Amino acid sequence: MQSIVEIAESVRAGQVSAVEIVQSCLDAIDAKNAKVNAFIYLDRESALASAREIDAGVHRGEDPGPLAGVPFGIKDLRDDCRGMPRTDGSLFLKDSPPAAEDTVHIARLKAAGAIPLGKVASAEFGMDGVTHTRAYGTTRNPWDLTRTPGGSSGGSAAAVSAGLAPFCTATDGGGSTRCPAGYTGLAGLKPSHGRIPRSDGSSDRSCLGALTTTVRDTARYLDAVAGPHECDRMTLPPPTIRYEEIIDTLDVAGLRAAWSPDLGYAPVEPDVVEQAEKTAMRLVDAARLTLFSERVQLTNTYLATNMLLTEPFVLFLEAEGILPARIDELSPGPRYFVERSRRLTPTERFDAMQQEKQLLRELGSLFSRIDVLLTPTNSCGAYAAEGPLPEVIAGRDASATHAEPFTMLANLGWNPSISVPAGLTREGLPVGLLITTRRHRDDIALRLARILEEIQPWPRHAPGW
Repeated sequence: MQSIVEIAESVRAGQVSAVEIVQSCLDAIDAKNAKVNAFIYLDRESALASAREIDAGVHRGEDPGPLAGVPFGIKDLRDDCRGMPRTDGSLFLKDSPPAAEDTVHIARLKAAGAIPLGKVASAEFGMDGVTHTRAYGTTRNPWDLTRTPGGSSGGSAAAVSAGLAPFCTATDGGGSTRCPAGYTGLAGLKPSHGRIPRSDGSSDRSCLGALTTTVRDTARYLDAVAGPHECDRMTLPPPTIRYEEIIDTLDVAGLRAAWSPDLGYAPVEPDVVEQAEKTAMRLVDAARLTLFSERVQLTNTYLATNMLLTEPFVLFLEAEGILPARIDELSPGPRYFVERSRRLTPTERFDAMQQEKQLLRELGSLFSRIDVLLTPTNSCGAYAAEGPLPEVIAGRDASATHAEPFTMLANLGWNPSISVPAGLTREGLPVGLLITTRRHRDDIALRLARILEEIQPWPRHAPGW
């Protein structure tokens, strides 16, 4: 599968037709999707019709846009695409009618020339570290079909890693773009909050994004969708730079970088630490960063934050009459978090909020002294496709962190954060390096990711796909 940039430039130049590109993706989906269960809905006719329109425009001498003819999958959560249903991965919404209009995110992708193929699987309501739902079954990791591609953007990660589409949209309310990227050897950016407008009024901890095979693809995607919109009170002013340009030109020498294998609290598999640290030190040297020697020690808010994030879904389920009578119809992961959230006492809820405030104070202090925080993306390689979330990692109790203890802090702090490949575990599973930067410095995160990609290239797809 070619990259976003390769496809778009070939289509714009008339070297290949958009119809050929779309058909090649549909053929790949027909041949391989059953193994990974990534796409859960396809709109073949609409995709091919859009491709024909782009080809006609190229024939007339028009430029279809920076994403000309690039097919993509849409995560089945939050993003609406006109004519396609959205079920949020849930049995309760599986009979939802097709959307009447596009969200701003999807509209901008279409305006840039990208072509929606269909919907890819999501964890139910985004509330799981695996993508295993009662509505659609189990989505699998192309690197090892017994393992998970992560959640909640597991369908996006599986589709891109398996070469079914050049990119897929994603969301990230606590790591749902970056954790799947780490498990499947992809690039996954959670941008600064407000960089990409949301249309659904979702939590102010959640961001839209995409999973891609290259940093340049991520940069081009961001250039196409970034910018303010009145639908989202959180959106930032228009960028004053082109991200695709700065990934090759931004001077990052001398920036202060801290490496932490555990943030002071997380159990992590030794080979994950080994690969991530080795890659982090290569990046420090290649980018000429200044290494910060002080040990990073932060408050662990993983469980507290997940409980607070679950509360709006509990209210929705109760308002719809789904809880408590139909709790058995929830997928296992969401049910776990819903049951824990419903048991929260007022004191426990207040304590959870105080923990988050403490972490924000700690982040503010840390990023007043550093520019970049480097950690593993996940604390272990991809685990069982059906779950459950790991409770023991490296022989230690991981019930208060599970496998994704590193990503949430960027959602709470609104920091840009990108996961990029950092090697393989001894079992041959991808390890991710997480690069988190100061608020609004998406340019630094992307530039560092690009430097690493140049010195330590990674495969675009899982072996054999």
